[in-house]
Amino acid sequence: MADEKVADPGPLGLAGFAMTTFCLSTANAGLWKGAGVASALSLAFFYGGIAQLLAGMMEFVRKNTFAAVAFTSYGAFWLAFYALVNFQKALGANNSVGIFLLGWAIFTFYMTIAAMKVNMAVLTVFVLLTVTFIFLTIGNWNAFGAHVDWVKAGGWTGLATAAAAWYASAAGVINSTHGKVVLPVGPRATNP
Repeated sequence: MADEKVADPGPLGLAGFAMTTFCLSTANAGLWKGAGVASALSLAFFYGGIAQLLAGMMEFVRKNTFAAVAFTSYGAFWLAFYALVNFQKALGANNSVGIFLLGWAIFTFYMTIAAMKVNMAVLTVFVLLTVTFIFLTIGNWNAFGAHVDWVKAGGWTGLATAAAAWYASAAGVINSTHGKVVLPVGPRATNP
């Protein structure tokens, strides 16, 4: 392994994303509605938001454009989600959540294309997250009638996304700590 000036912040960013996504997705899937939302909002500010934002800044130092943009953006996503829920409650009925999610679906889609050059674990996270955002956008768009079933489907794919992100995070920590591949992440694409 190369001698790095900064430890790999990827596992931290993935863990912050996974835990926050897990909690909110339990509510969206209809498992623990109130508890899932309350825990997700606390995590959205600190772990999904600030910790992931910091991981993104460290990725800039490491010159990893993909991870820097991903972690900084999704850290900002969680901070913005926290603000949307806590400070814009009166605007909730005017498609603000649907529009918010649509923007993130678009961003996540093109990040998925970039993730094709990372590894299979990260690509899996982005494919599942794209599907999750599409389901949640449809489910929260009032023009579509705010379909509860789409939100539930988004909750379940969100849970799968969280599991995939936790796996990728665990692989980063465990493989680095052991100095060898214990949890495989799939082949890393190479440039021609």
